[in-house]
Amino acid sequence: MKDKLICLGIESTAHTLGIGIVNEAGEILANETASYTTSGGIHPRKAVEHHLLFYEFVLDRALKNANITLNNIDLIAFAQGPGLGACLRIGAVAARALASILNKPIIGVNHCVAHIEIGKLTSGLSDPITLYTSGANTQILAFASGRYRVFGETLDIGIGNFLDSFGRTIGLDFPAGPKIEITAQKGKKYIPLPYSIKGMDFSFSGILTKLEQLASKEKQEDLCYSAQETVFAMLTEATERAIAHINKKEILLTGGVAANKRLQNMLQKMASDRNVAFATVPLKLAGDNGAMIAWTGIVQHKAGHKQILEDTHPIQGWRTDDVEVTWI
Repeated sequence: MKDKLICLGIESTAHTLGIGIVNEAGEILANETASYTTSGGIHPRKAVEHHLLFYEFVLDRALKNANITLNNIDLIAFAQGPGLGACLRIGAVAARALASILNKPIIGVNHCVAHIEIGKLTSGLSDPITLYTSGANTQILAFASGRYRVFGETLDIGIGNFLDSFGRTIGLDFPAGPKIEITAQKGKKYIPLPYSIKGMDFSFSGILTKLEQLASKEKQEDLCYSAQETVFAMLTEATERAIAHINKKEILLTGGVAANKRLQNMLQKMASDRNVAFATVPLKLAGDNGAMIAWTGIVQHKAGHKQILEDTHPIQGWRTDDVEVTWI
């Protein structure tokens, strides 16, 4: 194991504290998480308290499962943004402390780019159109001219935040996405909802408003079924339009909502009809996790990226297309 570079990655952009350990061959040695859950949305202060409480436990468990000690770590990576500022600072401070104590290089990773890179690693896809679906971010991305360019994105809220907000309306705990998926399987009736798509951009707030108006009038399972069918059809249509526009031959689904089977099935059918490859990230890597941060840290480090501690402050609004992708 010592002949391969080993990176420890820290994820703390929102509700999940994750620590992953990955080597340069792409072997995931450990991927441990602890997630803050609540009956409402994310409260930043409480999420910070959660991360502080569980940090040592998650770190120890990751090292134990990887069967290594901190002395075996060669590189420290952390999610530098985008995300909740208070949560980002937890990961940044932890990464700085480890890098200083171990005298190892440190590298800040863009959380969104990390979702793409772990998807490419696990799927074997080389140049995909990526549908990135998470809480705060929903984007259609593809590599062009040295960056992951945004060809389409939400004009208001991310698909994950939409699902969580809708879930709160009908009394489901956070995170609501998995519960909505299960409830939707019992739905029998499609309820017409606004279909908000403009080219390859889309919006969800109008759909959410309509669902809130219908919450006391329709069955919960029919609302969940209709919500999923509508928003996932929008995402599939926009992704298909991007495939036609950019002429790529691969589709990657990544981010936390990538775990939804209905969304996977819609995209799989579309990809099959267009004769393009389709892949999604494994379930354990779909949500926020430290392994994707560690792997992207290795990719960037091998491409010559270097940082000093003074450059490791959190970047709360760090967009995917702001990152220079020099490793492709």
